[in-house]
Amino acid sequence: MHINQLQSLKNKVVLITGGEGFYGSYMVEALLEAEGTVITASPFVENAKKLADKMKERGFDLNVQFVDQAEHNSVIQLKNAISKEFGRLDVFINNAVARPMKKYLDPLEKFVESMRINAVGMFDITREMADVMAANGGGVIVNIASMQGMFGADFKLYEGTEMDSPPDYHFHKGGMIALTKYLARKLAPQKIRVNCISPGGLYTGQVEPFLSKYCNKVPLSRMANRDDIKGLVVFLASDASAYINGENILMDGGLHA
Repeated sequence: MHINQLQSLKNKVVLITGGEGFYGSYMVEALLEAEGTVITASPFVENAKKLADKMKERGFDLNVQFVDQAEHNSVIQLKNAISKEFGRLDVFINNAVARPMKKYLDPLEKFVESMRINAVGMFDITREMADVMAANGGGVIVNIASMQGMFGADFKLYEGTEMDSPPDYHFHKGGMIALTKYLARKLAPQKIRVNCISPGGLYTGQVEPFLSKYCNKVPLSRMANRDDIKGLVVFLASDASAYINGENILMDGGLHA
């Protein structure tokens, strides 16, 4: 097969959660540019619709759906809507994440809320979307984790700022990487591949001195930009990665090389 065909998402129905976020919006752009039929699902529908309007200006049709992945009934409603409107699901980009905790000493209730959305809810929506894929002969799941699920935080980077690296995020992203390997074996008989991307820091206007200290530690001397994840997510979603299963790809500019 020609490489352009291998990397194309033409005729594939793609769901991404949290597509209105920073990394999410860049992945949405990539999935549409690869000719996928793209759905973004989120509780923040108005923000997702603004993204859809931007994509429409470029000639792309982005379908927006509501989902609260912490509520099982909402997940089932999304599942039924996709089955009814599109008849299938070929790719699920498992991207949504909530950030209830901001600091290490935040109340435990914040960790409980994080568990409800980022652990139980994340597994719920993944399992339900896998069912839709299996009913139509298989598909691909791409989990979006983080380097913070692989490595402890360097707290010296945050000195002199109000920034911190909250524990719930590390906990859940580490769990997502482990779940990727579990699901890669569990779902393989249903012809569903499961892989993971663990991005490093994305530039979003971070303050000094964090920005300089971070970039000085990265061999490429910068944070990630909008294009860095685009090729990787399309690669893992497409037939170009047909023999890759159960992998976690670290995308951090060599920070942990």
